[in-house]
Formats: sequence, C-alpha cells, structure tokens
Amino acid sequence: MSAVAAKPAAGSAMNPTAMAVGVVMFLILMGICFFVYPVGIMPLLLIVVGGVLIGFGVHFVPVGGAPAAMGQAPGIATGVAMLAAGGGLAGLFGGAWAAAAGQDPLVVVITGGIGGGLMMAITCMMVNFVYVFGMGIPAASGKVANDPITGDSQAEYKSQGTEGHGLPFVSFVGGVIGGLFAGAGGTLIYLELLEVYKAALPTVMQITAAQALPIAVSAAGMFAVGMFLVNAVLTAYNITGTIEGPHDPKFKRWPRSVVASAVASALCGLVAILIVAI
Repeated sequence: MSAVAAKPAAGSAMNPTAMAVGVVMFLILMGICFFVYPVGIMPLLLIVVGGVLIGFGVHFVPVGGAPAAMGQAPGIATGVAMLAAGGGLAGLFGGAWAAAAGQDPLVVVITGGIGGGLMMAITCMMVNFVYVFGMGIPAASGKVANDPITGDSQAEYKSQGTEGHGLPFVSFVGGVIGGLFAGAGGTLIYLELLEVYKAALPTVMQITAAQALPIAVSAAGMFAVGMFLVNAVLTAYNITGTIEGPHDPKFKRWPRSVVASAVASALCGLVAILIVAI
C-alpha cells in the first residue's frame, strides 16, 4: 500500500542551469543543421514542434500503473510511455494514411490528432466499463475534492486506503486531449521527414522519384516512431509513476518536459535529416 499512499511533490520548479544548458544544446544543433544542410532548418524546427507537442500532450494522459489494475488509483493500468505510444502511434498511422491520400499538410496533421484522440477516447471508455461493470467500483479522484469539469464530488466514491479509482470525467477529457496533441505531433514529425526524403533521396540514390517514394515513406515512418518513443519515455521520467491528468499536481512539471523534448527532438531530427545530406 505504500506505493498507493505515497504523495510525491509536484516538483514543477525549473532548474535554471539545466534549462540554460538545454537552450545552448538546442541552438548548437540548429546551427549544425543550418551550416551542413540549410534547406533542412525549417523541417527540423517543425520536427521540434512535433516533439514538444508529444511531450506536452503526454502529461494529459491518465496513467495509473499497477495500482490502477487493483482499483487503488485512477487511470489506465499501464505505463506512461506505453499508453502514450499507443495513442500517438494510432494518430501517426491515421496521419500517414491522409498523407498517402495526398491531403493538405494541415489536414494530415489534424487527421493524426483525431486518430490519437479517438484511440484514447475508446481506451478510456473501455477502462471505465471494466471498473464499473467488472470490478463494481465508480470513478473517483484522490487529487481533487470535485471534478474540475463536472463539479461532481469525489470523496464519497473514493475507497479508504486508495488514491481513487477509475477514470473521472476530467481524466477522460485529459486523455483525449493528450491523444490529440501526441497524434498531431507524431504526424508532424512524419510529414516533415517524408518531405525531406522525397526531395533528397532521388538525388542521393540516383533513382527516380517514384522509386524513392516507398523508401521515403518507410524511413520517415521508422524515424517518426523512434522519435515518438524518445519523447514519450522522456516524459515518463518527468512524470515518475502515475498521473491523473491535467488536474494532477504533477501536470505542473510539463515545462521541464518541453525543454527536454525540444533538445531530444532537435538531436534525433538532425540525425534523421543528415543521413540524406552527408
């Protein structure tokens, strides 16, 4: 029960030194791209935006870990990175389909976001079905007295010795928002890498654009999935355990994750771009 009873501090304070180091690293990586492959600077910036959307969005996703499986904590009974990857990759696949259909880039990114949000909505709904009809317990939060959206009181439904259980409405909404952000971010990364590879591979490999397209799609997909997982795992370390959603005190940690995601995305994006530049 100690894992359930523990109430970690929000830990939202930024370390100025670490933040400064992160900014310097980010600028160095962008500078390398500018001098080595100038046309890649805008795609790299958008890749960083995609990574930041992922890192920020993951903080909305309700994760309960092992305590949630026993009905002793609100959220979905899995890890942060795994749940975020599921929602984000569903969105990425949806966005990739829209890109293959020749849709406008904005439509592609929105499609990716909808795919991620839809996956999270279905997941959250099924989790509450299991809690209510399978385990016979209602959704209740241990972090707030009333649901921030509906205003429903939580204390009457929270079992003693637990952090709550199920998915309160605010957690459900948070999960959908997190899926939207993460899906859109992953799709944006894929889209930018796809455009870079479509433009560069025919020259690099001395092949036609039609021959390069399958290679570009495959490479962009692999790098996009890899970068999504990098950002999801970074955010999981920032959250450290469980989180109920936007009302959880741990949500205040998101600025640290955004800085880390920006640096990590710049590094990974630079590597992904430079493989066709050098």
